[in-house]
Amino acid sequence: MSDAPGQCYHCGEPLPKGPARRVAIAGVEQPMCCAGCEAVARLIDEGGLGEFYRFRSDFAPTPAAELAGADDEWNAYDRDSVRDSYVRTLEGGASEAVLLLENITCAACSWLIERVLADDEAVIRIQVNPATGRAILRWHADITALSTLLRRIAHLGYRPHLLSADQAVPLFTRERRAALKRLIVAGLGMMQVMMYAVALYAGAIYDDMDADIALFLRGVSLLVATPVLLYSGTPFLRGAWRDLRARRPGMDVPVSLAIGGAYIASVYHFFTGGEIYFDSVTMFVFFLTTARFLEMSARHRAAIATGDTARALPATARRIATNGDTQTVPLAELRTGDRVRVPAGAIVPGDGRIVAGQSTFDESLLSGEFMPAAHGENEAAIAGSLNLTASVDIEIERIGQNTLVAGIVRLLERAQSERPRLALLADRIAGVFVSAVLVLACATGLYWWQVAPDLTLPIVLAVLVVTCPCALSLATPTAFVAGTASLARRGLLVARAGALQTLASADHLILDKTGTLTEARLRIERVDCLTPDYDADHCRRLAAALQAHSTHPIAQAFAPDFDDTLRASDIREQAGHGIEGDVAGRHLRLGQPAWLGLDEHSPEGATPVVLEVDGQAVARFLLQDTPRPQAEASLAALRELGFTLEIASGDSPGAVQSLAQRMGIDEWRARMTPEDKLARLRSLQSQGRRVVMVGDGINDAPVLGGADVSVAMGSGSVLAQSKADMLLTRAQLADLADGVRMARRTMRVIHQNLAWAACYNLVALPLAACGLVEPWMAALGMSASSLLVVANAARLARASSQAAGVGATPLPMQPTPAVST
Repeated sequence: MSDAPGQCYHCGEPLPKGPARRVAIAGVEQPMCCAGCEAVARLIDEGGLGEFYRFRSDFAPTPAAELAGADDEWNAYDRDSVRDSYVRTLEGGASEAVLLLENITCAACSWLIERVLADDEAVIRIQVNPATGRAILRWHADITALSTLLRRIAHLGYRPHLLSADQAVPLFTRERRAALKRLIVAGLGMMQVMMYAVALYAGAIYDDMDADIALFLRGVSLLVATPVLLYSGTPFLRGAWRDLRARRPGMDVPVSLAIGGAYIASVYHFFTGGEIYFDSVTMFVFFLTTARFLEMSARHRAAIATGDTARALPATARRIATNGDTQTVPLAELRTGDRVRVPAGAIVPGDGRIVAGQSTFDESLLSGEFMPAAHGENEAAIAGSLNLTASVDIEIERIGQNTLVAGIVRLLERAQSERPRLALLADRIAGVFVSAVLVLACATGLYWWQVAPDLTLPIVLAVLVVTCPCALSLATPTAFVAGTASLARRGLLVARAGALQTLASADHLILDKTGTLTEARLRIERVDCLTPDYDADHCRRLAAALQAHSTHPIAQAFAPDFDDTLRASDIREQAGHGIEGDVAGRHLRLGQPAWLGLDEHSPEGATPVVLEVDGQAVARFLLQDTPRPQAEASLAALRELGFTLEIASGDSPGAVQSLAQRMGIDEWRARMTPEDKLARLRSLQSQGRRVVMVGDGINDAPVLGGADVSVAMGSGSVLAQSKADMLLTRAQLADLADGVRMARRTMRVIHQNLAWAACYNLVALPLAACGLVEPWMAALGMSASSLLVVANAARLARASSQAAGVGATPLPMQPTPAVST
């Protein structure tokens, strides 16, 4: 059997027209003809059964053919094998799925999808986040099939996908490439047509241009503007048609009327004589396409992030057979009740109970506590935690969507799907604005049709051009681009545009402890010698000799004192207690005071470690996490900016209190889980506070997702960084204070731009409606208005260059694994 080009790799059917669906089989991208083949092929490959394609003697049957009455690709999602991979069954029998939606551009898109699906009696809840393009769908599958709901969304023009974030990357890549092509065509077309327009305007002013040259320039303007409108302007035209079909006009409607009307009138005037507006058409399309491209890029970064959680779990597990042998199997093959062996250095594949062995585990993923936890037989082991010291056997109790790490993802999805009151208010205002523009244009047209029919088209066109929200659309993105570029030079990357506005008006700051206020690196704060026979320096070197054989985080504190003349032998590490061995003919033990029969009291929240030599305690080491440099000064600057400061940590009360006192923070909370942090955040938001959350660990992802503004440290975990609105690339809190100042200055510029755009419309609109403004004058006025807001926004970039120095760049990020409390 051969795989001919142009046919589906799975079933052999001819590929449909358009971009082919693709699935990576054994690392090679293969084309698929429909969603059914794509889903089945993906399941085969992810289940470790990719060899099926090497040894098959014929193509697989078409999935749709196996479904009675199959009429389109959406029926494939009703298959049990496909549905079970993407749909969760909740208590009470309801089903829940996370959808990735194409073509989401604004809050109006979210409103339309939610309104249409809410009419189905089976739908319990549908929440669409326009910032990420994700939707959480909860429905009764026994009433309405999943395919019916997906088909309904697709018919609205928003193609749905039941995909994990890593599978969404190819979709985002295709969408980004298509948008970039449209942007390039619009930019090149605008530059060319504007050159011709300058010549035509100059000729009209001085009245000395030859008629043949003018005709030539008008003709090439038509040729260049046509692909700009029909290719680059397609998203606006398609969006307007979609809104009109749904009987809810959005912002695409006046935009499409303006560019479409200007183009049609220009074509008509090209053949009959009169003003042409091809320069206005290309400029409208380019500027608005640029704004859409920026919004799409931010949405992609946000949507991809959830897939990073999958990296917390291993791809395979070592399952123990009944005869005691182990077999490496894909994670998807694990079932409740299976026993797995987790060697030291491996990640626990599922929630379970230890049935043999004892070890220490790094559970910072969930608890935020960077000190390892010791667990023995009959104690719990958490999926995603790292086994540090010894091999253990674990009986699996929860896998997949039922694990605690999956619960963190659900918290994250819920936090990001909730839409704030301001977004709902913006939806209503946008609807009123668009409706008012359309009513005004119609009223103007009706009036002039009665008074002077020959003037109706140019006057209505002038009204649409004047009210075209080009300057209003540019007022925010141009200032945002300049402001974010300035912040990037100051060490603060902005991932989501809306965060800049919220940061400028925020008033409450929640800080994680470890990795945010501290560097997650223990150091020896003090050495208390317990006997005159040993001094502090000698005790440090003895302890370092033992810890040189340990991977425990405490060992890092003793590394600077290592002396290669002292060698330890017969090393034995006691999980959760300490380490022992022989050094220079003496038996040493180093670990928790309780293990050595001593008092565990630790002043100032420090971690105590005791050294014992031949059964006698000789020294006590007090270990402290290292605070970040200049953290106190940075927090003082933020306090001067009007912020109320608070620490929310999963660490012990003593350690948190000690750091809070040192940093001058009165409000602090310890032993907090991800759920506790999110609940605290919601409590503050319900009181009307605008909360900024700063964190660095995976366990901070839910609260980062729910905060008004989330800021991640550049040295933190990938998931925390990708879920944050902003990223401190140099991991310095001083950059956050600078960022707040720049955000407030950026908002002042945005308000100035919006005020100018509004004043321009208030003055020009009545003049256009009265017939005192020609369409070409409206186009020039709109261009001047747009250039003014761009020039005003450019002041932010110039100010930044003067402050930060030309060519100043942030320090490189350090994407090291991080833990967080």
